[in-house]
Amino acid sequence: MDELDSALVRMLQEDGRRTNRDMAQALGIAPSTCLERIRSLRQSGVLTGFHAEADLTAIGRGLQAVIAVRIRPPTRAAIEAFQAFLERMPEVISIFVLTGNDDFLVHVAVRDTDHLHAVVLDKLTKRPELADVRTSVVYGHMRKKVIGPA
Repeated sequence: MDELDSALVRMLQEDGRRTNRDMAQALGIAPSTCLERIRSLRQSGVLTGFHAEADLTAIGRGLQAVIAVRIRPPTRAAIEAFQAFLERMPEVISIFVLTGNDDFLVHVAVRDTDHLHAVVLDKLTKRPELADVRTSVVYGHMRKKVIGPA
């Protein structure tokens, strides 16, 4: 990736709906060059997709939590099965598979504390591989929108 590619990635991370013409003008390049660079970034896997962000409170999921999970036995089969289960849960926003004391950190967004309680007790603890679960309510969440190359 050169400086032009980095600039295009940064601009698209800031606003994925920004037009090709606008980006080309801001960078002082031809729109055709801009379009070709973006196509190349998508084909090479640098740009993996575009999405819309929704306000969690506005869609009825105003409470977020991080759930630390330990499973037993810590085998590939158990980890993959539990991860597949988590991926099907509508409350799950993101899943981190870890080393160390916990096997997973699960970020969820739910309606309220009753909903969170139900997720933990009625869904997670029903799994036979679950050995331990700890839940922390999230007071605030920040995600960087622009991540530059290393």
